[in-house]
Amino acid sequence: MTQLGISITLGTVLVLVVSFFRTRSHRFPIYGWIGIVLLALAEVAMFHHVWPINIYFTPIAWSAYILIADGMVLAVHGRSRLHDCTGRFFVTALLSIPLWLIFEVYNLRLANWTYVGVPANWAGAILGYGWSFATITPAILETADLVESFGWFHPAIPLRFSRINEALMMVFGLACLVVPVALPAHNGAYLFGLVWIGFVFLLDPINHHLGAPSLLRDLAEGRRSRFYSLFVSGWICGWLWEFWNFWAAAQWHYIFPILQQQKIFEMPAPGYLGFLPFALECFVMYSTAACILGIEERLDLRTHELTLP
Repeated sequence: MTQLGISITLGTVLVLVVSFFRTRSHRFPIYGWIGIVLLALAEVAMFHHVWPINIYFTPIAWSAYILIADGMVLAVHGRSRLHDCTGRFFVTALLSIPLWLIFEVYNLRLANWTYVGVPANWAGAILGYGWSFATITPAILETADLVESFGWFHPAIPLRFSRINEALMMVFGLACLVVPVALPAHNGAYLFGLVWIGFVFLLDPINHHLGAPSLLRDLAEGRRSRFYSLFVSGWICGWLWEFWNFWAAAQWHYIFPILQQQKIFEMPAPGYLGFLPFALECFVMYSTAACILGIEERLDLRTHELTLP
């Protein structure tokens, strides 16, 4: 199954690279090259068990990947988060930490994964956890930006939902988030998948009502590209997460009680489907947090312009 995982991961990366060269219209930035070199060196050091790179390989690899992905967006589109909204980019990284910690709190109850090989001293552990968590939301958003910049998805007929339907979505989302932890832990562990969709249904109608970036707003405007791009981003990032995690000295293991004998890398095979809605959830949760903090989205890949706040 490991060979299958490697094939799928490399095939996914190949599609990205080919699509990039077909659509590139600007120069690839120097920080993108730095990301490529950093990732290559980190891979070599990790396989040679060079400390501390093998311990911190996951956040190093994802930091390098974010530089590469942002550089690709810039080369295709002429605008990117890191290049044009640098301060907001780092705010996104900081927000990514508490947003992911929400899922860690769920994991305390539902025990779906555990970490091994983490530094025993608290300072080293906090560095590893914090740095890793800070890359999650930026990686999802950067990858979605890259996919959307390829122009694969076009406008469609607007799709609008009534206030009643949006209210029902919120009720359903709340149920998805409450039911798994309300049940006995050994039963709730089977329902962690509901947590991966709950925040989408709960928060996106709120974002839409508040005028923040939202999937419902996109659909009402006939914009499907962000929704589909986030789905594809979840697929890409999911395989890369598991691919890089598999060989790292500090890694996570999945322990949920489903299909543990059918793993690709460390993830039971059907679990990869969970990364698709997780990408939507990252976007929705970040949009809510940004709205609360008064941070407005300025980068719009549809118009090739930076919209003013």
